[in-house]
Amino acid sequence: MILTPVLVLNASYEPIAVCIARRALTMIAKGVARVEESHDFFVHREVRLPSVIRLREYRHVPVRRHTVSRRNIFIRDRHTCQYCLRSFSGLRLTLDHVVPRSRGGLSVWENLVTCCRECNARKANRTPAEAAMPLAVVPRAMSLHSARHVLRRMGEEDPKWRRYLYF
Repeated sequence: MILTPVLVLNASYEPIAVCIARRALTMIAKGVARVEESHDFFVHREVRLPSVIRLREYRHVPVRRHTVSRRNIFIRDRHTCQYCLRSFSGLRLTLDHVVPRSRGGLSVWENLVTCCRECNARKANRTPAEAAMPLAVVPRAMSLHSARHVLRRMGEEDPKWRRYLYF
């Protein structure tokens, strides 16, 4: 319950992040943020678990580059194997280098895709063309647009987020 995701809005109601409920409650207690939407269950007596919080003061959020990480690749590819198009939990997925590392492939956004263990073993040390396994989507770097799209997808789980995510 304390690990429930909470949408964080800037003072201008612009979505800027997602944090866990524990962090959101800390921000509320310190007076940095206020609750805009909350869940129906209580954390403590009269304190409801927040769903959406808004910062009291406007914060300039610089455009940041998302780092290449396993988690970010899984989020970008929606936990879906890019070869067989099946969805899996994070434990059943691997990262695949489109151009294998043994052939000079780098660990960059454009060369990494989410792949299930079976497809990764079948593709082995070959390119998708050599293995006759076409990619579902051409891999791209995470941008501001794609990061906001990820926020919208997360908002599909919590209907209270919808009015803040510009559907």
